[in-house]
Amino acid sequence: MRLALALQDRGKPAAVINADSAQVYADLAVLSARPTPEEMHGIPHRLFGAWDGAQACSAADWAEAARREIAEAHAADAVPILVGGTGLYIRTLLDGIAPIPAIDPDLRSAIRAMPVEQAYAALLAEDPDRAAALSPGDTTRIARALEVVRSTGRPLAQWQTERVGGIGELVELHPVILLPERQILYERCDARFDRMLQAGAIREVESLLARSLDPAMPVMRAIGIPEIAGYLRKEWSLDDARSRGAQATRNYAKRQYTWLRHQPPPDWPRIEDNHFSESSLFEILLSKYRLT
Repeated sequence: MRLALALQDRGKPAAVINADSAQVYADLAVLSARPTPEEMHGIPHRLFGAWDGAQACSAADWAEAARREIAEAHAADAVPILVGGTGLYIRTLLDGIAPIPAIDPDLRSAIRAMPVEQAYAALLAEDPDRAAALSPGDTTRIARALEVVRSTGRPLAQWQTERVGGIGELVELHPVILLPERQILYERCDARFDRMLQAGAIREVESLLARSLDPAMPVMRAIGIPEIAGYLRKEWSLDDARSRGAQATRNYAKRQYTWLRHQPPPDWPRIEDNHFSESSLFEILLSKYRLT
């Protein structure tokens, strides 16, 4: 946001484009910490709350929408600023995605109704290499691999060697990866979940549960939903929900931290500081756009 405002102060418009898989859902304003209108400071924000929770937003769905938003920003002579930490979204946008044909809905439903033990046993028989790479309890990935091999006759790994739709070689990137000190990050995770509870997270979960959506939908698996839902069902106390939610947030931050350290290209700048300054990145943009 500071970068967008700094650009604006120098006469260069910017558009902030969401790349977070929770903030895309309209139902998760509080639990995804979606920026408020006040926090947006009049800067255009795109793909925040753009999907209803009843419609899953896949990486391919998001990448297609992000390509449109980036093109529109460029057409308006604005700088698109992608923010968020969903690595699969960013990789799909930049590198493209395997051109796997649409899966028959009946086949998908049948596979996703299978107990995970049965699905894993089937995957061992039909795509043993993929099965060996997965945890036997990884319900989502096992189901995906099994539905692909059954629907297309080809294992997922073969499809993943083919990529289409990436824009990484068509645009100029100025990436930056923020890696604050872990203990401070974890303390922020705890404080963040407390703020969400105070800001109406319980009401948000009540509204979602009232919609009776499929528990397997991504919106229903967002951090905070299962923890607060358990409290609403009187399975544990509010303090337990707070503790569980904070722990789930820390676990997610740890996974993101590890991914961001090792998965993006090694030449992407990594700022291991608790006080990010946009000055170094801004110097590059100043030079590129000849701003003063």
